[in-house]
Amino acid sequence: MRGIERKEFGRLADGTPIESVTLANGRGLAATILTYGGAVAALQTPDRAGRPANIVLGFDTLDGYCRSKAFIGALVGRYANRIAGGRFVLDGAECRVSVNEPPNTTLHGGARGFDKAAWRIVSTAATPEPSLSLTHSSPDGDQGFPGQLDIGVRYTLLGDALQIDYAAATDRPTVVNLTNHSYFNLAGPSGGDILGHELLIDADRFTPVDRALIPTGEQRPVAGTPFDFRSPTAIGARIGAADEQLSIGRGYDHNFVLHGAAEGGLARAAWVRDAGTGRVMEAWTTEPGLQFYSGNFLDGSEAGFGGRRHDRHAGFCLETQHFPDSPNRPGFPSTVLRPGQTFSSTTLFRFSIDRPTNGERP
Repeated sequence: MRGIERKEFGRLADGTPIESVTLANGRGLAATILTYGGAVAALQTPDRAGRPANIVLGFDTLDGYCRSKAFIGALVGRYANRIAGGRFVLDGAECRVSVNEPPNTTLHGGARGFDKAAWRIVSTAATPEPSLSLTHSSPDGDQGFPGQLDIGVRYTLLGDALQIDYAAATDRPTVVNLTNHSYFNLAGPSGGDILGHELLIDADRFTPVDRALIPTGEQRPVAGTPFDFRSPTAIGARIGAADEQLSIGRGYDHNFVLHGAAEGGLARAAWVRDAGTGRVMEAWTTEPGLQFYSGNFLDGSEAGFGGRRHDRHAGFCLETQHFPDSPNRPGFPSTVLRPGQTFSSTTLFRFSIDRPTNGERP
């Protein structure tokens, strides 16, 4: 199949229709996006034998997405990741925002963030590459954040990649941090956990956290720690190591400080391979940080496709982003957006099949 397929996926309790839009490029890559949360509901890629399979976690019904507390596949904001104490100071004024992670942390935008919004389709295009453009308007005071924020997100299939472009504008000074929260499992829907996946992260430092998973402000070298993924290493190789940071996060749930690219261009953030299927995924981004999350808090309470439980480590997330708690950390890259400015960001997930590297770094 090549092109675009639109259909109704379900209706919210207030009767709002939710659509699914499938983009396919005829070369084995297909992505299904929901207008609910802008979620990536399916992502089909072939294995080394050419057999396609879905490599993201998701649900068969709209109700699954509405009930989920794990941000499965969704666009998250207005502020992705955590804000300490549900507060920050902007231009001398204190802003108190929705607290949704006990005891007092704002996570991924609050109790009703962008993952629970009905996004609107602006356009679809079949050529030159299949794409879907979505928009959402977050009013002044939404979850406590100042200013009306108008957001546009475009999903595009580019040959062997899914590209996500973000843009936002505000009418008052505010803070913005947007990402996609897909859970990947390159082995496919019946492939078990992701602990055997090999991971490389292009980062020499990470931001350690306190007991509330809030960054301490330090940017710690990964060298000599279980957080050193500068060469391909199985996700599960050191996840059980006696390390305070792993204990706090019950595994990996940390922001990595990316090498970045000159002049705001795309730079590779991560490389992942599943040896069993041969699938390889690379994440490229304009963002300065990458939250690597190994699915530690998935507990089997949510049933995904075909009734399969989302057990611990069923999927991993590569959340391209600015750093957590940046509004309270002057030493971190700023997330402040002011009237007249445009927030823009691009992330690209590229897919391929593994091949011998003769020991060379991917």
